Amino acid sequence: METLIFLLFAALALASALMVVLHRNPVYATMSLVVTLFSVAVFFVMLGAPFLGTIQVLVYAGAIVVLFLFVIMLLNVEREEIQRSGQTAQRWVSIAGAIVFGAVLIIMFWQGGPTETGELTPEMVSMKGLATALFSEYLLAFEAVGLLLLVAVIGATVAARRPQYADAAPAAHASDAPVGEEREV
Repeated sequence: METLIFLLFAALALASALMVVLHRNPVYATMSLVVTLFSVAVFFVMLGAPFLGTIQVLVYAGAIVVLFLFVIMLLNVEREEIQRSGQTAQRWVSIAGAIVFGAVLIIMFWQGGPTETGELTPEMVSMKGLATALFSEYLLAFEAVGLLLLVAVIGATVAARRPQYADAAPAAHASDAPVGEEREV
């Protein structure tokens, strides 16, 4: 039964991850990302780490994807327009990159294969063990991710700002009027 659940969610994760990359509508791609992140949360629960699964759903599928949707709606991103110029070169580079990546994966599995990790202990998946590792050994990476998210939010806000006076003609100020004359406002 566990194998069947794993295969079901693995297929769901792969299909929704492909939809994230291949869908032209950014809202549908973001909703596919929610399905992918939920499938990964199921994998965490199956591995005996329900806390990480819960955090996966709350933080990533909840907060981060809502932030993505907010930015998409704020920027008013429409369906991606098909541009013919320069797209063929990009397509060939992408195909070549995918072939190289696939070849590297095949070579890695052919030479070494996956390694056995051993049993998960309660200390490895407990909140105390996670917090100790996160705030001691991985503190720099944790802070870097927080800074990266802050920069992304600031960048999205700056990109979404529209100049308010770009189309308007410059207004005449009262100080521009000649001395002794009043200007109508």
